[in-house]
Amino acid sequence: MGHSGTHDGALVVLSILIAVLASYTALDLAGRMRASTGLYRYAWLGSAAVAMGGGIWSMHFVAMLAFSIPDIPFSYDLTLTLVSLALPVVVTAFGFLVSSRAGATPMVLGFGGLVMGLGIAGMHYAGMAAIRMAATLTYVPAWIVISILIAIGASAVALWLASRQTGWPERVGAALVMGLAVSGMHYSAMYGAVITPSAEARTSVAASVGQTHLAIWIASTTFLILILALIAAMFDRHFAHAAAREAAALRASEERFRLLVQSVRDYAIFMLDTEGRIANWNSGAERIKGYRENEIVGSHMSRFYTQEDQAAGVPFAALETARREGKFEAEGWRVRKDGTRFWASVLIDAIHGPNGEPLGFAKVTRDITERKQAGEALEATRQALAQAQKMEAIGQLTGGVAHDFNNLLMAVLGSLELLRKRLPPDPRAERLLDNAVQGAQRGAALTQRMLAFARRQNLNPRPLDVAALVDGMDELLTRSIGPAIEIATRFPPGLPRAVADAHQLELGLLNLVVNARDAMPAGGTITISARAASGGGETGLQPGPYLCLSVTDTGEGMDEETLARAHEPFFTTKGVGKGTGLGLSMVHGLAEQSRGKLVIVSRKGVGTTAEIWLPAVDGQAEPQAADAAPAPVATGGGRRLRILLVDDDPLVLENAAAMLEDLGHTVIPARSGPEALSVLGQGVEPDIVITDHAMPGMTGLQLVERIRTASLDLPVILATGYAELAPEACSGLQRLQKPFSQADIAQAIDGLLS
Repeated sequence: MGHSGTHDGALVVLSILIAVLASYTALDLAGRMRASTGLYRYAWLGSAAVAMGGGIWSMHFVAMLAFSIPDIPFSYDLTLTLVSLALPVVVTAFGFLVSSRAGATPMVLGFGGLVMGLGIAGMHYAGMAAIRMAATLTYVPAWIVISILIAIGASAVALWLASRQTGWPERVGAALVMGLAVSGMHYSAMYGAVITPSAEARTSVAASVGQTHLAIWIASTTFLILILALIAAMFDRHFAHAAAREAAALRASEERFRLLVQSVRDYAIFMLDTEGRIANWNSGAERIKGYRENEIVGSHMSRFYTQEDQAAGVPFAALETARREGKFEAEGWRVRKDGTRFWASVLIDAIHGPNGEPLGFAKVTRDITERKQAGEALEATRQALAQAQKMEAIGQLTGGVAHDFNNLLMAVLGSLELLRKRLPPDPRAERLLDNAVQGAQRGAALTQRMLAFARRQNLNPRPLDVAALVDGMDELLTRSIGPAIEIATRFPPGLPRAVADAHQLELGLLNLVVNARDAMPAGGTITISARAASGGGETGLQPGPYLCLSVTDTGEGMDEETLARAHEPFFTTKGVGKGTGLGLSMVHGLAEQSRGKLVIVSRKGVGTTAEIWLPAVDGQAEPQAADAAPAPVATGGGRRLRILLVDDDPLVLENAAAMLEDLGHTVIPARSGPEALSVLGQGVEPDIVITDHAMPGMTGLQLVERIRTASLDLPVILATGYAELAPEACSGLQRLQKPFSQADIAQAIDGLLS
């Protein structure tokens, strides 16, 4: 030490305290910078740099105030003094900025410490260069190196501490170490300073700072550091209060969330650990699954799955999917505590901690059994609607085909009838002609069945000999069931007649026989029988005599559930495309319309008996129209009539005209309703009008309405192939059913004129 100066002990201690205080304040402010963003980050950076740099500067000049040499007064150059203040602030800001970046490596921190340490050492020697005194100032090189190394070491430690999350005890310890290190750097440098009194020593006339002003500067800087520390403390209290409020709010939020979860009763909401064990339980889970919390917590969630799903590993696959993809969502059967099943919608979400570590799963289950049943019912209704639409389309197609086929058959039958009159006697030709007529009549019977299926034929209930009706269907039934099944009939003598529509009853009986056939895939026997019965009592029918027609098979039979639904439209136990489910419902409708009922008795593995109960009467049964003997051809009471004949089908028009002309009548043909009105408008006055109904442009009923509107008092016969007409629409009209023969048309004319 090349001087005889002394240090004031109190000021030396003050300089060290300033260094410690500045270090603590700077580290605290730098820690806040790391937790902030945007402008706040740079505000904390500037505050930390001012606290550290200004504190080091204050420590230096307080130490210089503590130093004195007898008879040598000191003053300081203003410019260099300001440079010595700015230099540590700038390099400290740079160092803290480097340390605050995410992922700062030791090499980066070391570089920042080097720059910061050189800046602090530069501050010291700039401050020494600012001294104005009557002496020369030199330094021992070794002490210069030692002071620089101390500054770099202290800076590196400061930046390392600033880059870590530390509490106040660590910051206090670090502040003591740094304060002592920075002070040690100053006093080491001062120890290596050599001051030699000299009359030619540096004295400057430039602006200088005296000891008093310097003391004011130092006090201001120290006060600034204290203000920064106070601000930090205020923020600490603010943050502490905010943290307390947040903690209270969090506790209140958690309580509200707990109450919310516990109050939800439509959803089972609970947590699972990473292995799938249940961690908690809400009231909705208790309601849906039936377990209390103390019964289920700690159990594995796989216990809710069916045995089939457990065997297939479904619950573990669900957890693995949620773990891999973050979420698992599905629907399926689940099992309650009492063993009953319900259809559940399940959602499993993976839960992770702040660092991404798996914590477990959140599981939400909802009982959607009613929704599933409603969906299934809706789907069944949709399929039933589609089936009904299909059957309606088939019925319309069948009715249309039957209508056109009726017209063709009428042309064939009428032509054969007229041809029979014109052929010379020839047994062989007559036999061929009879075969053709019988074929056409069978076609007409088939057409009637098609119309009955399409519901385009009115019921015509009349007393029937059921035994004779079944006997007449023998060939049709045999062809319908195949050779593997035998048909047996049992009709005791003296049975009453049943009142029903013959064609509809044939169709219903055919449906029952076909159903019986399908119930016996390996073959068997179908027994068709009848017995007299009485209504009233437990039968649910009106009192009176009834005929019970039954069809019994030896097939598979039906269980109680299937039997309960057997009457439902569209219900069928057959595969897709093998049955419409309409057969029994059609028979049921026929029986109900006939004021009877359909009864089905069945046992699984034994067979099924279907009974059609029909009202019965005594007396002679009426013969079927197809089997009736040809009626004598009438002639219209011997009159020769002028007949306006209207039909859009040329074959039917020509054939009907030929039959009428053969009866001796004069025919005025018209191919449509407008053409018939045109004929009438020309002054033609026919005796009667015979018109088809189903014609394009103008129907037969519309033609009749136009004739009546024109005040033409003309008798009208309406010819139609199927009963698509309401009864009130045909009031006052003579009906002629297609296909008609010459006898039918003559009979209709006689009926009209009589």
